[in-house]
Amino acid sequence: MCEIFISADPASYESRTRSVRLHGVVTSIRLEHLYWEVLEEIARRDGMSVVHLIEKLYDELVAARGGVGNFTSFLRVSALRYEALVAQGRIPADVHVPIRSLDAKAVLHELPKGWSVLPTPQAGTGDAPAAGRALQRALTRLPH
Repeated sequence: MCEIFISADPASYESRTRSVRLHGVVTSIRLEHLYWEVLEEIARRDGMSVVHLIEKLYDELVAARGGVGNFTSFLRVSALRYEALVAQGRIPADVHVPIRSLDAKAVLHELPKGWSVLPTPQAGTGDAPAAGRALQRALTRLPH
């Protein structure tokens, strides 16, 4: 079993830090190379840079939840969620299909419990560890 995982190119799990400017404020985001690749793919699908995608995700997260919390973890979960939704066929594998062209309600329809919550404009709410556990449980249910 472990060979599937340990055969990964070490470069894929090396961390890389990028400085990004979010509304005039420079911040650093440190992610493993593989996460940056997934975020770059998501951004390319909609014709934007990864920095623009990050800024858009940040803005929409603040608008929906009233706060950000651990934004780097949010980016990791976003990348993992994207890959899982592609694997399930909820997002087309064809990278020429923009994410913005998809019907979000259809993509999110009847997801496993714990994969989605209704946005609430209250900062600092939500149980991040429980959400992470729910995502892990949902991923174990993916078709093999």
